[in-house]
Amino acid sequence: MTSQDRIILDRGCQLDMEKLDIICFSCNWNGTFKHYEEHLNNVHLNPFCEYCGNECKTVDFLTEHTSMCKNAIVDCVLKLYGCNEQMNAKDHFLSEQHQSALLKYLSLKNQHSINNQLEISSQKKPTINEVYDKNFQELYKTMDTILGSIQVLNDDSQCLWSKSLHYQTTLENMSEELLKLKISIEETRSIIDAHPVNQRILEESLISLQQEINDQKNISMDGTFIWKITNLQQKIADAQSERQISIYSPAFYSSPTGYKIRVRLYLNGDGNARRTHMSIFFVLMRGEYDAILRFPFCYKVTFCLFDQISQQQHIIDSFRPDTKSNSFQKPCSDMNIASGIPKFIPLTIIQQDNNPYVRDDTIFIKTLVDFDEIQKSFLPYKLTLNPGLPLLIQQEFLKRELERREQEKLLNTTETSASVKNDRRTNINENNDEPTRKELPNLKCFSLSSDCETDDYDGMILPLLHQSGNS
Repeated sequence: MTSQDRIILDRGCQLDMEKLDIICFSCNWNGTFKHYEEHLNNVHLNPFCEYCGNECKTVDFLTEHTSMCKNAIVDCVLKLYGCNEQMNAKDHFLSEQHQSALLKYLSLKNQHSINNQLEISSQKKPTINEVYDKNFQELYKTMDTILGSIQVLNDDSQCLWSKSLHYQTTLENMSEELLKLKISIEETRSIIDAHPVNQRILEESLISLQQEINDQKNISMDGTFIWKITNLQQKIADAQSERQISIYSPAFYSSPTGYKIRVRLYLNGDGNARRTHMSIFFVLMRGEYDAILRFPFCYKVTFCLFDQISQQQHIIDSFRPDTKSNSFQKPCSDMNIASGIPKFIPLTIIQQDNNPYVRDDTIFIKTLVDFDEIQKSFLPYKLTLNPGLPLLIQQEFLKRELERREQEKLLNTTETSASVKNDRRTNINENNDEPTRKELPNLKCFSLSSDCETDDYDGMILPLLHQSGNS
């Protein structure tokens, strides 16, 4: 079959056809074929079917419609066999005349087929066995072909069934894998979404752990602790906005096996001191050796805010525990209720520019548990000792200072006593000393004692000896 792209139009034939004379089938118009289409489009535009009245766009559509119109009246195809009436396709094929013509046509067709067979038979007359053999052979061939086709169909069916089962199993496995993949994607997405939160938690835990390690390095075991508070302004702002109203110091101990202690500081005040003072409180914590310690806790506690310049004008305040308060009983939980000094430092002092207590946004607060009942006048000296010195050196300085103060006190007492004796002697000399001499005529020996030491031997002892000798 020749493809359409290889067909070449015969333009000469086309030109010859355009010159042909044409008579219109619908009117009396005649002319050349070249102008016939123009005549149809101008005169016979949108023609109607004469059988059903259906409107058609062009004559070509009308011709096509007429050949298939159910209402068209045409001659029957069996006209040569006795069906002479014009037919309507819808009703004619069921008519008696058409049925009779159809039977006649079939009878003639069958007779013609028989005659052809007889002519063939007359030319060669095979035996009955040959006919049977030939028919059986053809039948066997047909049966073999059918059986082979059936076998092929069975094989194909079995193959298709196996493939279908394989595809179904594969589809189920892929569905399961897809479900697992979706779950895995969701889990991965959840892990990815949670990663920033976990990272932040780990960073906070790391910072907290680092702080605990640093606190353990700087832990105190002698009842004294210097607390360095950095980022002071931010912590004060947090306290004022109530994001974090108080902060805790690291824990420290009164001794390696002593009380466990920490300090709580309200940077914006607590209770009646709120917004006016810093409040500082002593917190007794549950320790490992509480079972062998004495309770209630009864030792005086002193707090000192360091002056960070050379004037050494520290702010010092102390309190003595109320032994009836639950704050100083043996801890039953991690921490007892805090107790201490609500009005420790006026906020106006801390808020002053260039005040000596805040340097580089940092303050230092020292806590001292007084186990020795230190005199109040001696307390500032102990608090102002250089904390960078070893503990033994600090204790040696304290001992020397105590000895020095005792000597000064003794010297002052001696000078006061000697002054009193001199005043008495002067009064005796100014008065007549005869009655005294008269009172010692028979004095042979005597003893002297004094409540205080003195080296004023010449002024106080010799006159009495002279009196004894004169008698």
